[in-house]
Amino acid sequence: MRADARRNRDKIIATARALYAKRGLEVSMKEIARSAEVGTGTLYRHFAAQSELIATVYMARAAQHIAAIERAGRHADPWQGFVEFIRETCHAQAADRGMADLTATGNRSPALRALRTGGDEGLAALIDRAKAGGQLRADFSPEDLILLYVAIAGITRHAGPAAPAAADRFVALILDGFRAAPASAGAPPPIAPGA
Repeated sequence: MRADARRNRDKIIATARALYAKRGLEVSMKEIARSAEVGTGTLYRHFAAQSELIATVYMARAAQHIAAIERAGRHADPWQGFVEFIRETCHAQAADRGMADLTATGNRSPALRALRTGGDEGLAALIDRAKAGGQLRADFSPEDLILLYVAIAGITRHAGPAAPAAADRFVALILDGFRAAPASAGAPPPIAPGA
C-alpha cells in the first residue's frame, strides 16, 4: 500500500474508533469520511461496507478481551482473576458506545465472531476454576455474562458521561450476586440462543 493510502486508511480507522466510542455504531460512513477529511470514494476503497470498518476497528478490542481472559486465568486467586476480568471488560465496554452496540446487536463480522469463539474455552476454564475454588456460585452460567454485558450496554447508551462510574457500581453489586457465599437460590439461567 502506498504511504498516502496507508495514512488515509489509518485516519479513517482512528476517526471511526473515536466516533463509534462516543456515539455508537449508528455513525454513517459519510460522516466518518467527512471527519477523517477523506472522500467517500477513498473510504469505500478501503472498506467496501460499514461492517468491514467496524470489524477492523474492534479487532484490537476483541484481542484485548482474549488477553484479559488469559491474564485472569493465570491469577493466583481464581475468584480475584474472575473479578478482575469482569471489571476490566465491563469498564472497557462502558467507555465505548460502539462496544455496547456490538454487545446488544451481536458480532456481525465473521472475523470478530471467530476471535470471540477462540476465547470461549478460556472463559469456560476461568469460570470452572472460580467455581472449583468455591467462590463463584455453582449455578453460574456463561449466559449470566451475556446478561451482564447487555445490562452494561444499556447503561452505556443511557448514562452518558456517567456511564463508566455507573457501570462500575453495577458491576460491584452484580459480583456480590455471583459470589457463592452469600448467594441465594436464583432463577435458572436463560436458554442460550439457538439451543
